[in-house]
Amino acid sequence: MGKLFDLEAEGYFYTRLQNPTNDYVAAKIAEMEGGTAAMLTSSGQAANFMALFNICECGSHIVASASIYGGTFNLISVTMAKMGVEVTFLSPDCSDDELDAAFKENTRAVFGESIANPALTVFDIERFAKAAHAHGVPLIVDNTFPTPVNCNPIKWGADIVTHSTTKYMDGHVAAVGGAIVDSGNFDWMAHADKFPGLCTPDESYHGIIYAEKFGQAGAFITKCTSQLMRDFGCIQSPQNAFLLNLGLESLHVRMPKHVENGLAVAEFLEQHPKVKKVNYPGLKSDPYYERLKKYMPNGGCGVVSFEIEGGRKGAEEFMKKLKLAAIETHVADARTCCLNPATSTHRQMTEEQLLEAGIPAGLVRISCGLEDKRDLIADLEQALG
Repeated sequence: MGKLFDLEAEGYFYTRLQNPTNDYVAAKIAEMEGGTAAMLTSSGQAANFMALFNICECGSHIVASASIYGGTFNLISVTMAKMGVEVTFLSPDCSDDELDAAFKENTRAVFGESIANPALTVFDIERFAKAAHAHGVPLIVDNTFPTPVNCNPIKWGADIVTHSTTKYMDGHVAAVGGAIVDSGNFDWMAHADKFPGLCTPDESYHGIIYAEKFGQAGAFITKCTSQLMRDFGCIQSPQNAFLLNLGLESLHVRMPKHVENGLAVAEFLEQHPKVKKVNYPGLKSDPYYERLKKYMPNGGCGVVSFEIEGGRKGAEEFMKKLKLAAIETHVADARTCCLNPATSTHRQMTEEQLLEAGIPAGLVRISCGLEDKRDLIADLEQALG
């Protein structure tokens, strides 16, 4: 037991730190992403917080894409700000000069979403990775929407990958969860002055230097588990991990169907007179089409966002008429779900912040499930009138 508490041996002694079911599922996700180590968390929000806070502390700075999930935007801009961590948000389409100028002496990480929720912008992983590495910091990419079936951020230079496993990975609204995957590629000791938590003795664990003892392949996840999971306790329930594993077994079959339905719905909406704009990177008319083909040649996901005539009122009237699609906060599920982000998931953002994130008030997000695409289109057609 003493060796386990001293991190001198591997084994199971307390589920908050290690659990065989969780470790099995985390290892599977690590292999899917091409990483060297992974851990499960209680939610996707917990995964993003722990991935960032594992290398940030009071006085640190983060460079982040402005086009991200509203909850994550709030986490970084409000809650982590109260902890003394500042952030610079940038458009995912910023110029190279703007990107370079965003870095500071105290920058410790760059963050973005492979496909943003709900704006559906496609993150230029390779470009942001090169900028991050030029400044000696890692790139963290939330890969929830495309999943490793359709996108492998590590292949393009990402150092840490996060997931809300609640979404496509689970796929059936069975359990909330998150995951963090380490690529094992970032050399922490080469930038030891920036990451003292990994490169100097941890007195709460008898002076262990994580980057020395566990190397590039294991330092990040070991520290995140033995420090942050120990202290915050946001573990994924082993029962949830069991359910997540069931979802993972069919993920490779489900994702192509989600993509097929998403494209069919997007093509229908693009031609409808009451729809002002459609965001779906799988459309050839979409500004992110070429970037999607680079990073996700098999398609991205089944989520489509579109702006209806009439703003918030028009969006509300449309959603009231839906019969097949459920009005839910949830997204990326076997069942089709629909939402107006401005009045729900992103309601804490100002009008200016909404526009900056690519989320006008009349935007509707529809997550196409596994139903027949003809039924989905028929439901949308009658709801649009």
